[in-house]
Amino acid sequence: MPSAAPIISGIQKLTLYETRARYFVVGNNHAETKYRVLKIDRTEPKDLVIIDDKHVYTQQEVRELLGRLDLGNRTKMGQKGSSGLSRAVSAFGIVGFVQFLEGYYIVLITKRRKMADIGGHAIYKIEDTSMIYIPNDSVRVTHPDEARYLRIFQNVDLSSNFYFSYSYDLSHSLQYNLTILTTPTEMLKTETATQTRQEGFDIFEDEELSNHGGSCVFGIRSEPYMKYVWNGELFKSVKDIIHRDWLLHIIHGFCGQSKLLIYGRPVYVTLMARRSSRFAGTRFLKRGANCEGDVANEVETEQIVHDASVMSFTAGSYSSYVQVRGSVPLYWSQDISTMMPKPPITLDQADPYAHVAAFHFDQMFQRFGSPIIILNLVKEREKRKHERILSDELVAAVRYLNQFVPPEHSIVYIPWDMAKYTKSKLCNVLDRLNVIAENVVKKTGFFVNRPDPYCGVIRPDEKWNELGGIVGPSGRLQTGVLRTNCVDCLDRTNTAQFMVGKCALAYQLFSLGFIDKPNLQFDTDAVRLFEELYEDHGDTLSLQYGGSQLVHRVKTYRKIAPWTQHSKDIMQTLSRYYSNAFSDADRQDSINLFLGVFHPVEGKPHLWELPTDFYLHHKNTMKLPQAKRRYIPF
Repeated sequence: MPSAAPIISGIQKLTLYETRARYFVVGNNHAETKYRVLKIDRTEPKDLVIIDDKHVYTQQEVRELLGRLDLGNRTKMGQKGSSGLSRAVSAFGIVGFVQFLEGYYIVLITKRRKMADIGGHAIYKIEDTSMIYIPNDSVRVTHPDEARYLRIFQNVDLSSNFYFSYSYDLSHSLQYNLTILTTPTEMLKTETATQTRQEGFDIFEDEELSNHGGSCVFGIRSEPYMKYVWNGELFKSVKDIIHRDWLLHIIHGFCGQSKLLIYGRPVYVTLMARRSSRFAGTRFLKRGANCEGDVANEVETEQIVHDASVMSFTAGSYSSYVQVRGSVPLYWSQDISTMMPKPPITLDQADPYAHVAAFHFDQMFQRFGSPIIILNLVKEREKRKHERILSDELVAAVRYLNQFVPPEHSIVYIPWDMAKYTKSKLCNVLDRLNVIAENVVKKTGFFVNRPDPYCGVIRPDEKWNELGGIVGPSGRLQTGVLRTNCVDCLDRTNTAQFMVGKCALAYQLFSLGFIDKPNLQFDTDAVRLFEELYEDHGDTLSLQYGGSQLVHRVKTYRKIAPWTQHSKDIMQTLSRYYSNAFSDADRQDSINLFLGVFHPVEGKPHLWELPTDFYLHHKNTMKLPQAKRRYIPF
């Protein structure tokens, strides 16, 4: 396959200029050879009026344009001290536009930090942002509740684990992105004709898009998977008006990258987590699923391994493995008004036909294919029925749905009471998880963009030959996914995901020719590095959903945690309880406002006046009941 240069990114820097009547946003590419200009009207008190002339400017043309604007807006002609065009702020991208009860604001990224590099594509973390009110003071119509909405919106800290890339689609997996990249030209002519080339200033226009002998197209632009995009609502009002190079899609979750040397060869291990923007929220306020099958605390975790000596996607060696965590897909909740550390679990609605679970697994089949494997870690034996309520309902839902799925595509259900085995002195938790992990990876396989190594032919490995997925002349594809859950999908889930990831990492390193057998032992550099990444990943996701870092870690389940760890665990438990009891409601309001779940409307109840946000997330509750859906079409 011929190599392709890294995709040339579009608007990477922008400058906001202001006059009394307008804002001018000037954006340019990294090389500062191509520029675009947005004109935003400041004389409209409520409406957002944006003009994108779709013209591509050179650096000289932009200077001349700014000079004319400056000259035309001076209060006194010929007086240099009273410039009519002033530079307001420099930024690295637009997060979006938002309106409460007054006019619109523009949200800009003012600081960024590079976190990872995949195939020459930089992934950045947002470090700081700026919100600028668009209408000028002379037309501003003030509202007494505007400042409160602004505070609630800004309570979503954009400098905390929000990521973006100018040239790589973070909402999709590496497998999806590279499959699009290597799709034959003929298949793409009808499907992506409108996506591959935008008029004038396409970010891929400097790429050589010819098929190089009919093999591939490079630099295809796919549509983002909006479930994992967190600023989709902020661009909703302008996405059909402005050029798509202005649209910078951000994800929320985790991104970490570490470098490893294996016999002198450099390897990058990247761990990326994409948090779902649907039914998003905090621990006790978002449980189970909504009416559309979106579950609470749903996170897609992808581990990417690549040979750092060659960075090109087409000439380099890349491998990835994806797994998912998410709340049990049922209608359930916990009442936190009791002020108990573990509030009782309540099933809110009877769902005998597994309606919500069916929607959820439909989404998973469409994104990952089969098999869908459920690893359920909740307690099976309890003196007082608590977690087992969820297990019983989930088993019934899976059994019911499997009636309508072809046997070869049936949902695989693996129950394992992790808490029970942790208390047992006779059982090693991680050994048992390792057995489960081997079986899971064998069923799903993993993605790699190069053929199997020749050493696998001359030294055949029994484990390698049993791997699932799709094997082709150009590599392997992962089919299906593991879905892990406990009650919170935090501590137990993170350890289980680590063990599955460790197993997959061994296969990934073997497939890329770094190790001679698909096995990795604890206390090796590779596993220590991977465990550190997973600990950071788990702590970050736990803070986002539960309000504290992990309480139980991999070392806890290995039973090698130092005695000081127990006091830290107690502190994290108290921190999580305090967050859930006192600050989660405010955080939930902020998320609902940021994601556009709630829109302020004059004359209707304010966000803080709502007794519950149930009806915001379950929108079909106000409609007449629909006919029972059919499950047979697969």
